Amino acid sequence: MPEGDSLYQLSQRLQFMRDRTVTACSIRWPSYATVDFTGLTCDRVWPYGKHLFMQFGTNVLHTHLKMEGTWAIHRAGTRWRKPGHTARVVLQLDDDNSRDIELVGHSLGLVEVFPLREYAERMGYLGPDILESEWDKEEALRRIESQPEMEIGRALLDQKNVAGIGNEYRAEVCFIAGVHPAEKVCDVDVDKLLMIARKLMWANRESPVRVTTGIKRAGETSYVFGRNNKPCRRCGTLIVKDMLGGEGDLERVIWWCPKCQPGPVR
Repeated sequence: MPEGDSLYQLSQRLQFMRDRTVTACSIRWPSYATVDFTGLTCDRVWPYGKHLFMQFGTNVLHTHLKMEGTWAIHRAGTRWRKPGHTARVVLQLDDDNSRDIELVGHSLGLVEVFPLREYAERMGYLGPDILESEWDKEEALRRIESQPEMEIGRALLDQKNVAGIGNEYRAEVCFIAGVHPAEKVCDVDVDKLLMIARKLMWANRESPVRVTTGIKRAGETSYVFGRNNKPCRRCGTLIVKDMLGGEGDLERVIWWCPKCQPGPVR
């Protein structure tokens, strides 16, 4: 699933939408199939954590990529690179070119439209966005530490605590801090983990290649994520892969080094 830096970069690519008029609109999501933005101007495009928002007049189009979602940009009338049946949102925007710009959201995991005035209420459950220029680390710290018995790996991934951290950053942050993902919140330095997460994600927010090791060479960009049975870059111990229990989106594969992150003693 794309993480906060991916949505930040997607939002940056879509800034061309601002001040353009919608010339055609098709929302292929049952609950909103009758919504039509045609004739409206795109006022704003912004991310929050793993969520993407577009404002058209007094309404907001809210989407989430989930596992397979993508946005494609091309000229209207050109052949799509993905099957038409995967399209969930199709927007055409005016352009000086002879053909409009077409934006297609394929395989989106969530599509909804709501009045702008409801934005704060609807999205208020999310924790602070870790990629906000002035992010509220203290609030994220408060939310996580209010659940002292929760595994830190689950707490970091819970978007109600802090918005934007996904499985890859969770794995890398825990490794860098020397913390096993199954350690309880009350037994770890949460402030340190949040500082590492912010530093890594801020450094990667505009990079086409996500790097946590400082090395951009293929195969050397991560410490433990996706490296099951490969030697730890610090000590040579084989990386271990397992599942960290949870509900819904909090259940994820975890990776760790048994020597650098020895784990909780129970």
